[in-house]
Amino acid sequence: MDLGLKDRVYVVTGATRGLGRASAEALLAEGAKVLVTGREEKTVAEAVEALGPGAAGIAADNADPGTPARLIAEARSRFGGFDGVLISVGGPAPGFAADNTDEQWSAAFDTVFLGAVRLARAAAEALGEGGVIGFVLSGSVHEPIPGLAISNGLRPGLAGFAKSLANDLGPRGVRVVGLLPSRIDTDRVRSLDALSGDADAARAANEAAIPLRRYGTPEEFGRTAAFLLSPAASYLTGLMLPVDGGARSGF
Repeated sequence: MDLGLKDRVYVVTGATRGLGRASAEALLAEGAKVLVTGREEKTVAEAVEALGPGAAGIAADNADPGTPARLIAEARSRFGGFDGVLISVGGPAPGFAADNTDEQWSAAFDTVFLGAVRLARAAAEALGEGGVIGFVLSGSVHEPIPGLAISNGLRPGLAGFAKSLANDLGPRGVRVVGLLPSRIDTDRVRSLDALSGDADAARAANEAAIPLRRYGTPEEFGRTAAFLLSPAASYLTGLMLPVDGGARSGF
């Protein structure tokens, strides 16, 4: 299938590693142009070099109110257009409901929630028909994950915002989609497994609860993201798609 991504221009935040990086790789493999972001100049430069032709990068913090305008302007300057954005940030601090501090909640709200809202609003203003806004969220949108109280609190609210935005932008032909990863084999998930004191045992227990009996790969997630952002998914909007090997209990 031709996804129709050739020469389309996307911004992918948090793309120096993990799910954002895998998504950028998949978009580039299909012929898109991608502006990747991360917080540090060095890691952004390394990512751009590894991603190769079609990629450019800029160091930016999603919590900075000036970031959205910078990213959209940079995409247009580098590649001559702007067709969509995938908003991905590192996961918030782990912890149970009674453990996380006010500072951890505030920092996560600024990056995970408000930063994403700002970028989505700026993208909505800049995009025309056929544009798309994607959010990398979490399986915690539907089912709380033990030990991730901040994620359990913020991700569902961001999914609600994304759904509202999809309703608002639909008449303009701009789509809004969400991806809900669960146990994807990234540094973040491996670090969460390690918090149990026995990472191998935690992984085995988690895999046993997944119908496919394994963690997903970043590449599998990236291909799913590339499809949802592509013109091939032109009639999909307002959906929150689990990328979890069947782990979610509900339909």
